[in-house]
Amino acid sequence: MEKIVIIGGGPAACTAALYCGRADLAPLCLEGEFTEDMLPGGQLMTTTEVENFPGYPEGVTGAELMADMKKQAERFGARFVYKTAAAVDFSGTPLKVTTQDETLESKAVIIATGATARYLGLESEQRFMNKGVSACATCDGALPRFRGNTVVVVGGGDSAMEESLFLANFAGHVHVVHRRDQFRASKIMEDRVVNHDKITVEWNSVVEEILGDDENGVTGVRLRDTVSEDTRELACVGYFAAIGHKPNTDLFKDVLEMEASGYLVTKPDSTYTNVPGVFACGDAQDKTYRQAITAAGSGCMAAIDATRWLEQQA
Repeated sequence: MEKIVIIGGGPAACTAALYCGRADLAPLCLEGEFTEDMLPGGQLMTTTEVENFPGYPEGVTGAELMADMKKQAERFGARFVYKTAAAVDFSGTPLKVTTQDETLESKAVIIATGATARYLGLESEQRFMNKGVSACATCDGALPRFRGNTVVVVGGGDSAMEESLFLANFAGHVHVVHRRDQFRASKIMEDRVVNHDKITVEWNSVVEEILGDDENGVTGVRLRDTVSEDTRELACVGYFAAIGHKPNTDLFKDVLEMEASGYLVTKPDSTYTNVPGVFACGDAQDKTYRQAITAAGSGCMAAIDATRWLEQQA
């Protein structure tokens, strides 16, 4: 019987593990398996440089940051295993989490499974990941590569508008590529983008290919006009996908309350889900901020909530 099981391996999970460890709960963290698409440690494992996490004045790679967070949690008794939760049974007590080779029983569970950025599915998106391709302007937009240069943002919702406006503070020029002739975004956000002197909207256009080479990374994109089918090349050093995120919560369908988009619902001002003893934090629950530091903060909240809940059950 575990006192607490944490599902996830990113900043939220590691911070929850740190706080639970310091509370003498000996947390067991299922940080996932190594696959072609994802490494244990969450989205930061695919980020080469992190400049906006407090405590690292010179910046740090995503992998180094996660290694430090994991090591700190282990210092206080947290245990990490390279296993993936394949099924859960929260219908009674103890709570059950099944991995590829065993079923764990626990008094409490913290869910920190994160989210995955949506991309168009181009092979070149993967080829140039962290070499000009990103899905987070707030994370990467201020990097030297993009400052004063031309970048492309793909999308037409409020997220794409926000990313474009943020990038305009650093980039020389921003091209917003949208497949239709009008945005899905709110009118006020659309107006800010359309009227911005450093932003050009490429209407009725899709990115057919990202251009570049291994030495320089992204050097441009090939656009296709959805009306005329004509193609043209646009020089740029950055490609930002802003077509949304998918929370990694399929495991909890019909088990926990979630929004239509898949984000887990927690009670106001807490990390409590609708099932007693089950808590949710990080990008699996946060559809607004999606930053490493906010994920870490919510991991702290989940650990405190879980610790207090366990004390009440004693």
